[in-house]
Formats: sequence, structure tokens, C-alpha cells
Amino acid sequence: MHPSASFSAVIRVRIENHPGAFARLAAAIGEAGGLLGAIDLVRVEKDTKIRDVNVLADDEAHLHAIVDAVRAVEGVDVVNVSDRTFLLHLGGKIEVRPRVPLKTRDDLSMAYTPGVARISRAIADDPDKVWNLTIKRNTVAVVSDGTAVLGLGDIGPAGAMPVMEGKAVLFKEFAGVDAFPICLATKDTDEIVRTVQAIAPAFGGINLEDIAAPRCFEIERRLRESLDIPVFHDDQHGTAIVVLASLLNALRVVNKRIEDVRIVTTGCGAAGMAVTRILQRAGATWIVGCDEGGSLFRGRDGLNPAKQEYAETTNPENLIGTADELLSGADVFIGLSVPNAISVDGVRAMADRAIVFAMANPNPEVDPEAIEGLAEVIATGRSDYPNQINNVLAFPGVFRGALDVRARTIDGGMELAAAQAIAATIGDDELSADYIVPSVFNRAVAPAVAAAVAVAAEQSGVARRSHGAVQPSPAALP
Repeated sequence: MHPSASFSAVIRVRIENHPGAFARLAAAIGEAGGLLGAIDLVRVEKDTKIRDVNVLADDEAHLHAIVDAVRAVEGVDVVNVSDRTFLLHLGGKIEVRPRVPLKTRDDLSMAYTPGVARISRAIADDPDKVWNLTIKRNTVAVVSDGTAVLGLGDIGPAGAMPVMEGKAVLFKEFAGVDAFPICLATKDTDEIVRTVQAIAPAFGGINLEDIAAPRCFEIERRLRESLDIPVFHDDQHGTAIVVLASLLNALRVVNKRIEDVRIVTTGCGAAGMAVTRILQRAGATWIVGCDEGGSLFRGRDGLNPAKQEYAETTNPENLIGTADELLSGADVFIGLSVPNAISVDGVRAMADRAIVFAMANPNPEVDPEAIEGLAEVIATGRSDYPNQINNVLAFPGVFRGALDVRARTIDGGMELAAAQAIAATIGDDELSADYIVPSVFNRAVAPAVAAAVAVAAEQSGVARRSHGAVQPSPAALP
């Protein structure tokens, strides 16, 4: 484990005002395994000083242990402990602000009644004007039922809210897209579909998030069929796009072609199936998927319809075995499953110049440090290792591009274009085994993805307008 800002606190302490007092405090934090951060002087009293001490821990239990160690230091009184992550979420992470001033009676009469009635009538007469005259052109609904939230599972719609708010922050920060969390108090597929259909007129796109498989497949399919705006299940397609981008660059490092490599995956849920489909569209021909029961093969009993379809279109040799067994001679392992899904010995049996993507979070399918030297390229879903595979590289730019051309859907060609654009942000002179995927803070990524997605949408005919088309003058008469 590594200390992380996710588990950090500000410990306000009253320290006796004499030499060595703070040294004892710092030593206690270090002995407890904490990482000492910023130290701020709050005020000086007659015989004491009040300081705010920032500490980082490995996890929540470790954070409590550090605080207990501080409490035990002679001459130190813990006044207050503030969890920095909880502080960040106080009051939520997003808000709605007006884009126009309301300072005069004229402002009010134009923004609201009576002037707004003219805008409503113009849209009623010509529904396409909703794209120019409302927030629809730049707004995405982030929809979840709270049944598959991060690694927490089914925690309900209220528990999902902080995650969906976070998604909205990422949309705005990286692509300028206004997104809003819609957390639904139902797990019924029909009710979710009807609800999203009912709210769709206000949005330019729908981002489905953290909905458990296999219901997520049907929900996305039915919404794509019934709505004329993009519907994108990020757990599936966002993951798939970034995995493909990372694999394209990893293959450049090891000098192999996607058409030739043998790929073994673990995890055949929403993300695993979407990853396989985009790899196939990109040219991969030899993929074997494994779940907790081993490989998915034709004729295996007990497979649900989604896994049965998967088995029919993968595993060309119809191999039977565990993931570890199937890794023998494989070029690529892609894990979207659970910790310890494969072993170090399984990686050792892979082909020369092997590629391992172990993306279970927070604990990968195999310890990255244990396979150093066995695999040439290693990627994870964690930010504290090189090559973090993170959806934020995909979804902001994908929706930005789709909104820019008012796309009716997000198709396979747009997803391929997004992956290729992400991969291309790393030039040949930068590419290395430790740098196959750009940083999530690389500001060149989202614009590159948006441009590629917009062009692909035009080429496939799902765009309503040309990329870069001039907006009509806001002063134009309706």
C-alpha cells in the first residue's frame, strides 16, 4: 500500500511551547507509517502553539492508527481531526450557475417572463432550435441506479451520488461539458428505461454509470434504439476505449501486431465484454475470456445469454482451462476482474515480451511488483503505478465530440477513433514500457479525442451538423 490523499486528514493539535515537542509528534507519525504533509501555524498561545498537521495514510484504518499515535504523544493535545476527503465533499462538488446576468428589470424580462415565451414558441414551432436556444447542446445526464458503484457494489442511489457528482466534475474540467447526476431509486429495467426516455429532451447525451450487469446491456440497447441522442455506458465503452489505446501503444513497444497476438482476459462482465468487442473491431482475432469458472467456450453449461454470445464469437480453438493455464504462450493478459485472478507463475509462462494489464482496483489481478522482469509492459488501474488505465481519458472527449456535431449515437467507429486519438498523443520519441498511456492531466487528450470522434461521426452519418460549423447568430430572428 502507498499513502494517498484519499486517506488524509488535518490534525489540529495543541503543542507545548518548548524545544523538541514537535519533533516527538513528527516521530510518532513516522513510526505509525504516516506521511507528514503541510504544517500550518494557527495561533500562538501563552504556553502552547496550535498547529494544523496534514498526514497521509494507506487506508482508513491506518489513518485512525496515526491519529491514535498522535494522541499518545506527551505534551500534545488533539483538538480536532478533519478528514480532507470528507471536507472536499461538504455540500457536494457541483453547482448550477446562470450564464446571463439578472441585474435589471430588462434582464429579467428577457431571461424569464414575458420574453422567454417567444423562445418557447420558437422551439415548439421548430424543435431543432432546442439545440441552439437551451442547455441541451452541452448537457449530459449521468444516470445510475447505484448497483455497481466502484468496488463497493450495490450501495443504492444515494450512495452513488458522490461518484456521479465526481463524474460531472470531470466532464466539466476536461471537456467543458455540463453534466448532472441522475440517481434513480429503482432497479427495474423497464422503469429505468422509461425514466431516461422521459428526461432525455433536456439532455444532449446520456452517460450510464455503475449499473450492474447483465441489466446494463439491455438498458443501453433499448435506450440506444429509442433515443436520438448518444447513450454511452462508460463502464463498458469508456474502459474499452482506454484499454485499446493502451494496448496499441504497448504493442508498439514490443513490436507486435494486434492481428497476431494471443490475448487472455479475466472478467466477462460489462467492461470485459466491451473490451473484447473493441479489440475485435481493431483487428484482434485470438481472444479467450475467463470468469471464475475458467474459459468461456462453446458448449459450456450455465452461461447467461451474454456470456453464451461471447463464447460463440471468441476462443477460436474452443480451449478449456483456467486463466493461468491459458496464459501459457499468450502475448497479452487483460484483467477486469478481481485480485489474484492469475499467478506470477502464469505470467512467467507467457510469451516473450509479454503485456499485462491488471486493472482490478485497488488490488490488481497480480501484484505488479512481483512480475517486474517477467512482463515487458505492465499497466494497472491505479494512480500510484506507471501506466494507469483510467476512463477519464475517454468519456469527456467522446461526449465533447459527439455534442459538437449533435450526434444521434456513439458508434463503433467513433470509439475506435477515440482510442486511436488517445494512443497518438504519445509520440514515438516519448513511448516506453513505462509510458504507454497519457496522464489524465494531459490537456491535449480531450480535444484530440473530441476532434477524432466528431470526424468519425460525420463519416458514419450519425452527425446532425458538420464539425466546426458556424453557429447561427444569437441575434438572428427565429
